[in-house]
Amino acid sequence: MSAPVVGEGVTRGQVFAWGLWDWGSAAFNAVIVTFVFSVYLTDGVGEDLPGSVSASSWLGWSLGAAGLCIALLAPVTGQRSDATGHRRRSLALLTAGVVACMLLMFLVQDRYQYLWLGLVLLGVGSVIFELAQVPYSAMLRQVSTPKNIGRVSGFGWAMGYFGGIVLLLVCYFGFIAGDGDTRGLFALSTEGGLNIRLVAVLAAVWFAVFAIPVLFAVPELPRATAAADLSGTAVAAADAGFLASYRVLWSDLRELWNTDRHTIYFLVASALFRDGLAGVFTFGAVLAVNVYGIASSDVLLFGVAANVVAAVGALTAGRLDDRLGPKAVIVGSLGSMLAVGAMLLVVSGPLGFWILGLLLCLFVGPAQSAARTFLTRITVTGREGQMFGLYATTGRAVSFLAPTLFGLFAWMFASDRAGILGLLVVLAIGLAALLPVRAPQRDPSGGYRLEPSSR
Repeated sequence: MSAPVVGEGVTRGQVFAWGLWDWGSAAFNAVIVTFVFSVYLTDGVGEDLPGSVSASSWLGWSLGAAGLCIALLAPVTGQRSDATGHRRRSLALLTAGVVACMLLMFLVQDRYQYLWLGLVLLGVGSVIFELAQVPYSAMLRQVSTPKNIGRVSGFGWAMGYFGGIVLLLVCYFGFIAGDGDTRGLFALSTEGGLNIRLVAVLAAVWFAVFAIPVLFAVPELPRATAAADLSGTAVAAADAGFLASYRVLWSDLRELWNTDRHTIYFLVASALFRDGLAGVFTFGAVLAVNVYGIASSDVLLFGVAANVVAAVGALTAGRLDDRLGPKAVIVGSLGSMLAVGAMLLVVSGPLGFWILGLLLCLFVGPAQSAARTFLTRITVTGREGQMFGLYATTGRAVSFLAPTLFGLFAWMFASDRAGILGLLVVLAIGLAALLPVRAPQRDPSGGYRLEPSSR
């Protein structure tokens, strides 16, 4: 018997409000973590840091510690939001926590004495942000039906890409571009890193404004009782203390292993290929400059183009997801990325990288979006938060793999180009692990869903 369709009465306004959170969240991912504030910490705030440990090393360690906290906390926080029926409240509180960390980044002046404050705020913000993505992703079923879940998920990913592009361009031209003591169209002073600190404030306001609609448009779910289909302890999670929640989680995982191991297999496989997908964006700029001769000033332009292409890919593949199922989309995307990556190993010059690099990015969005719909389709209604918490945990557990293999192959062959091999290996392992995982099957309503079965 199929699980109830939670999002049966969903409206376009609710879908749009849900996607706006993704649009706004790009303020943290793109501006704070990737392109602006983290660079400010290493190249500005920590430039004159005394001692033998560089600011970049401290940044890596702080984000590593944040990853460990996420791995430990994500499943339990997701489980509790499911069990108590406070998914929307959890999203509101966690989003507010991220915004608060971003606002406090204004206090981080361009002196090494402020590096520790910046690292703490970035680390804590990263933990809260990842935890916020658990109830947000769990809402996917509330704003979709089995027939359109792929399109809705792809829309969310595309909104995140486009939001990042728009905000980065605003930050660059308004606050950062130019030389001298004032920068950008607003002629902001660089003294004490004021222009970058104001970027953090803008990013915080951006996230806060676009996160509000989903909190009003998507209603709370009742306390989860459907989860009892897999575990009689599920409802107990609502009343369990924090530490006791781990016992409930362990009991649920044992029951899941006994009833449907393919869910566990998918969590492992997705963790592997998602790490490879992350590596494509992580090392793309390094490869563009050091291997293919793209000018440093053009890297931002390539980043904008890459995000546009990834967004278009996510939107297009959403329809294929609904017609063919998420596994077909993921397998096709990973296989295409392996083929394009192999071609990147032998081409040279900026033009070759522009063409093949953008083609590679075309398949990143579809794989990410389809992975989210795959997990939603195979999750019992009412357990989405817990499962997306495990999704975050397994991802963090192997997040060292792509960076390590990239560095290993680059070192072994004394060439940054060889690092591409490391990324391809991770993608290939993830694809191989996914192939034996049973795909969601079409149900009578026209959507795709994994029918309950033993192991």
